[in-house]
Amino acid sequence: MGSNWYIIQNIETVDSPSIALYTDRLKHNINEMVSLVEGKTERLMPHIKTNKMPKVMELLLSSGISHFKASTISEAEIAAEAGAKSVLIAHQLVGPKVDRLVNLTKHFPNTKFSSILDNMDSAELLNQKALEHEITLNIYIDINNGMNRSGIEVGSGLDELMAYLKICDSLVFKGLHAYDGHLRDTDFTTRQEKIEKGVKDVETYFEALRIDYPAAELICGGTPSFTSHALQEKRITSPGTCVLWDWGYGEKLTEQNFKHAALVITRIISKPTEGIITVDLGHKSVAAENPIDKRVKFLNLDSYELLSQSEEHGVIKVKDWDKCKVGDVLYGIPYHICPTINLHDEVSMIEKGKKVDTWEITARKRKLRF
Repeated sequence: MGSNWYIIQNIETVDSPSIALYTDRLKHNINEMVSLVEGKTERLMPHIKTNKMPKVMELLLSSGISHFKASTISEAEIAAEAGAKSVLIAHQLVGPKVDRLVNLTKHFPNTKFSSILDNMDSAELLNQKALEHEITLNIYIDINNGMNRSGIEVGSGLDELMAYLKICDSLVFKGLHAYDGHLRDTDFTTRQEKIEKGVKDVETYFEALRIDYPAAELICGGTPSFTSHALQEKRITSPGTCVLWDWGYGEKLTEQNFKHAALVITRIISKPTEGIITVDLGHKSVAAENPIDKRVKFLNLDSYELLSQSEEHGVIKVKDWDKCKVGDVLYGIPYHICPTINLHDEVSMIEKGKKVDTWEITARKRKLRF
């Protein structure tokens, strides 16, 4: 398609601010993800946190992908309802979330759920809950291989945790989980060198574990390290952002061939003074954790500068002020799509230049049934 691929012919049916999701590009991204593991979909564990949509889950499943990663119980729930064979909740569960995991496990017997842990207290809690309910819970040990956000480092502490798991009769050890999301160098060679250096000790430890646990799995990385981990057949990869793609990763991960599948739709609502336009895209509608110049890039606006955002307004300095009219539509690529999706209830599905359906972003809710 040409440079104006994003234009929606029946735009009058699309409210703003909102998300438009382009079916052909979404399918391209799923196919590209499968292609990067040479069709071996058992090596894919896509992260649900980016899309949060049952309809997207259906497309992923129809492509042959059946194993998924999640951050929340809600995300795990929509995956199970869609028919996922397994879901790893890659977030150490505390408080009521442990009981929610137990309830989820009981309700969806055809889906194998698992969670991560990095300490003996969490292992003891999960083991006790499983004993009380006469079930077993699957766990992966979360490894800290440089990001310093969660996990346990390879060393004596990890040895002690592995030994402790052997007396936790209601926990089933499934493998290791190592996330290296801090490695985002634009140059792929540089990024790959850092990724492989960071995972070296983890892989050595993993190979030793497989003597006692031959079925153990090593789950590595996210979208930034996907193209490196995909080259190593023993690793399971868990990209997420690439299903929808965004400006941030498109700018950094230049070796990846994904397409922008989700755009924010906004309209000009005022021209308060010469050279300034205001749109209905505030920081409640697009991820605002980055500086003002790294939030959204407009595809059909030239020579502009996003000056500020408040809750429901975006103030933009423009060169061609006279050509801008109140009601004009702007199409924008979010810098960070994951939290942007989480700000909306639904997306407009675009096929062949027209809105044809609306899909609910169900798992933006923290709690569904469980």
